[in-house]
Amino acid sequence: MLKKLRGSILLLITAVIWGTAFVAQSEGMNYVDPFTYNAVRTLIGGFVLIPVIALFRCTPLRKYDDKQKKAPLKTTITGGICCGILLFVASSFQQSGIKLTTAGKAGFITALYVVIVPLLGIFFGRKTTPKTWLCAAIAILGFYLLCIRDGISISKGDLLVLVCALFYAMHIMVIDRFNDENADSMLMSCIQFFTAGLLMAVCMFIFEKPTLSGIFAAKTTILYTGIMSCGVAYTLQMIGQRYTPPSTATLIMSLESVFAALSGWLILSEKLSTKEFIGCALVFAAVIFAQLNIKTKSKQTNGEDAYEKEVS
Repeated sequence: MLKKLRGSILLLITAVIWGTAFVAQSEGMNYVDPFTYNAVRTLIGGFVLIPVIALFRCTPLRKYDDKQKKAPLKTTITGGICCGILLFVASSFQQSGIKLTTAGKAGFITALYVVIVPLLGIFFGRKTTPKTWLCAAIAILGFYLLCIRDGISISKGDLLVLVCALFYAMHIMVIDRFNDENADSMLMSCIQFFTAGLLMAVCMFIFEKPTLSGIFAAKTTILYTGIMSCGVAYTLQMIGQRYTPPSTATLIMSLESVFAALSGWLILSEKLSTKEFIGCALVFAAVIFAQLNIKTKSKQTNGEDAYEKEVS
């Protein structure tokens, strides 16, 4: 139970970082194109993790981590490459879609990974409890109130962001798959960034015309999103998911949109309407309810409670 709480806290910190990084990312797009921005910040995230991994191996936390049986290095490398490819595809579709639709719609559609993850879990033979489905429905309603300000219509940008949500959901499932095999989370995260960053860099030189002046103009936002959003947050995601079921993890990480709205309100003086505040409240309620351990009289041998790994 304590480790599950620890995992939830790490994922909550991840959501806070991703949400606040939205302000920096939006500002950075004024200076460089999507592939350029993503390539530079993602590679920075990979380089930042190299000394972090070295320091981690010298701390008492390493001794605690060594108590768990680690997967072969080949498994960690494979997991990092798979996660990197999915991260590259998801980020690329998201950046392209945001340029063709409103930020509110993009936030709502991306949040659909909250529902897509348990749906994908069914295909992997994992049952999802009615409580999780209820929480997902409440969260989606909250995102609707928070993000959708005009009538709903389907555009090319909306479809691109929907594809992004699908690949983010697959990214979460793949992380969970390799965590089940006890892959090295930090090393896997580092490999994922270099994989995604190199793919983005190739696309950057093929489809865009990057300039050093543009990159330096966006350096503050790139450094923040590279170090915090990539290097720190995605690593916390991988470690946090080790102790948290995928469907619950998605609900916590989906708070990203809530924190993005709140950071825009606090930093950019953007106004939140009553409807948007209600949306924030619903999402928080869904996440809190998902964390409650509701016991039943009958023993549960299937479903999410059976899936949750007791690592204590």
